[in-house]
Amino acid sequence: MVAAALTDFCKALSKEVGPRGVRVDTVSPGPVETDLRLGRDGVAATVAASSGASTEDVIQGAAAQSVTGRFTRPDEVADLVVLLASERTGNVTGSDFVIDGGLITAV
Repeated sequence: MVAAALTDFCKALSKEVGPRGVRVDTVSPGPVETDLRLGRDGVAATVAASSGASTEDVIQGAAAQSVTGRFTRPDEVADLVVLLASERTGNVTGSDFVIDGGLITAV
């Protein structure tokens, strides 16, 4: 619900500031290969500790849920942001870009 509210806010903001040459887009990453998720005290380790599974099994199970079978790398998110900030996408505004390896199947 919070993500939808942020997306709607950014869409409205893009309409307000667009005429002044300001573009507003959102990037919605799914699970990203960071210490927050995969580190020693990260999400995977916490889930493993509470479920009795190994951390590696939790990681593999979570990654297997996406079409690509892996987490998004931080550099992939950064590349998308750099592209959106460039003039190559100068007419893109008010859009949400999901980068999750096909994890979310709803449109």
